[in-house]
Amino acid sequence: MSLKHAILVLLEKKPGSGYDLSQRFKRGIGYFWNASHQQIYQELKKLADARWVEFELQTQSERPDKKHYRISAAGRSALKAWLQEPTKHERLNSALLVKLYAAHLADPQALLLQLDERLAAHRAKLEEYVGHESFYLDRGDALSQKQAQRYLTLRHGIRYEWNWIEMLEESRTLLTQGRTPQRPMLERLTRRKIESK
Repeated sequence: MSLKHAILVLLEKKPGSGYDLSQRFKRGIGYFWNASHQQIYQELKKLADARWVEFELQTQSERPDKKHYRISAAGRSALKAWLQEPTKHERLNSALLVKLYAAHLADPQALLLQLDERLAAHRAKLEEYVGHESFYLDRGDALSQKQAQRYLTLRHGIRYEWNWIEMLEESRTLLTQGRTPQRPMLERLTRRKIESK
């Protein structure tokens, strides 16, 4: 997925400034796609040049003028065409996992510090996502189609954070105590498959 399509999805929902979009990223698409404030502004300029978005300039007395963006008809067509395209299988690229793979070469304390920092970050993100989940759970079966779609992406974000936490905890145990995880992964996945039937 490209950042431009994520921006078009957000603008299709509701027009806004670059700042508005960066805030919306944190509350929705940010569960599974990250973009910095600067990246969003750069992409908005490209989208405006391609005429996939339009903007109105809002003058401000004490700050620079603000651009208020909305998706154009051409942008909506491009977004609909992109939604029809098949997606490629996404591969994981993680510098931390490469470091764990070569942990025998590393300073153990420095690597443990990195693991602890990542664990804290993933735990904080998981807590944030679980907090958002109550919005959807409180509605029970009364979720609209759009809300249900957003909830599914939030659940993916929750699983993603939980998976990292579990993996980092296992890695920490291996590095500090020399113990491998309790059950082999294949056994756990097989058990999960049987339980879901």
